[in-house]
Amino acid sequence: MERSLVEVGDQPERAAAAVPSSAEGSSAAPGPGTRSSGIPAEGAAPRAEGDAKPYGSKAPDFIKRSRSLHLIWRIGIFVAGFAVVGTGVILLPLPGPGWVVIFGGMAIWASEFTWAQAVLRWTKRKVTRATRRALRPETRRRNIALASAALVVVAVATGTLITRFGLLDRSVF
Repeated sequence: MERSLVEVGDQPERAAAAVPSSAEGSSAAPGPGTRSSGIPAEGAAPRAEGDAKPYGSKAPDFIKRSRSLHLIWRIGIFVAGFAVVGTGVILLPLPGPGWVVIFGGMAIWASEFTWAQAVLRWTKRKVTRATRRALRPETRRRNIALASAALVVVAVATGTLITRFGLLDRSVF
């Protein structure tokens, strides 16, 4: 008696009737972004493995119900995110937290746009992987050795320049 969604079409009420209920032997509980019947809710994108939350708009329900209000909401989110990302880009060459501000703007965009959610999740995975790699004992030993060697080179170069060009008063020594 089971029918697939392709046979049923895009009509949610008919599709819900075609999916077996938990009493009929299905043991899978519906996850977030799905109806009680196990069918993805409207606007919910399929979840990738390891993702905690489904993609999609985080707007309140009363805003999502009105098409024009939701469009205004999306434009407002875009403008706010653009302002924050633009500020971060301006801060990149200046002293300040440019990348932090840019990622803050991406987080604002990710509250509404699925492409920003995907970029943010990809970035989080890459940063987590790089952090894990940097904290490995062999990597830390190598980084300490390289930093020590660089410090010795800078100290020798500075000492050579000071003695060669007489940048210090000789009475100090």
